Amino acid sequence: MKLLVAALASELSAFPDALPGFDHLVTGPGKLQATYALTRALDANDYDEIVVVGTAGAIDPALGDGVHEVGSAYQHDVTDLDGVAGQHVSLPPTVATGREGVLIATGDHFVDDGEVTAKIRPTGAALVDMETYAYIWVAGQFGVPIRVFRAVSDSAEDGALTDWRDAVARCSAQLWESVADVYGV
Repeated sequence: MKLLVAALASELSAFPDALPGFDHLVTGPGKLQATYALTRALDANDYDEIVVVGTAGAIDPALGDGVHEVGSAYQHDVTDLDGVAGQHVSLPPTVATGREGVLIATGDHFVDDGEVTAKIRPTGAALVDMETYAYIWVAGQFGVPIRVFRAVSDSAEDGALTDWRDAVARCSAQLWESVADVYGV
């Protein structure tokens, strides 16, 4: 059995309510809710794989719309004791899915500011979101393989929240098409 995970129910709006071979989990937005909900789910059940779907802002202007698989994540909203951004005091600087894919910058606030994206862009991150680092880290703690698919909803700059609200249904349809194709459901 696989576990299909999204932060928000709206990100699953195009998915069937019952998907053979998959349980569904909606965690809530942000790293803490993502960590708590996924930990509880993995503690209660054995899963062959975690499949995360959701939206993300595009940091790399060359990335383009559509669905992108994430290969690794870092936390853009933390610093270590030396003040190095992206470095956490006790967690790894980067976590990986073990698959090829883009780097995503995870933080606990919705990024809709050109100054913030300008600080993130030099890290090589292509996308920004609020949960992926947590999902990958928790999966690693349980030794469960994970794949993360993110659909570009906005530019993570001025007007991004309005763009996200308008785009979430389109993104869910793109994510469903990708998951159905990859998993043959």
